Amino acid sequence: MKSISGKKLGQILERNGWKLVRIKGSHHRYQKDNMSISIPIHGNQDVKIGLLKSVMKQANLTESDLI
Repeated sequence: MKSISGKKLGQILERNGWKLVRIKGSHHRYQKDNMSISIPIHGNQDVKIGLLKSVMKQANLTESDLI
């Protein structure tokens, strides 16, 4: 699995129906239905693979959604 930036991950979530509801510091919180996901966005720095897999699981995303 290829790592991606937090900025790109946020865009992918928005494409899949998640709404940006709050920004506090570098953490962007997205919400859909009654679920929320927090993503650290530090410019174009890649998120760690463990966090990426966790977000994908919470958001029901597949690797093909990341393209």
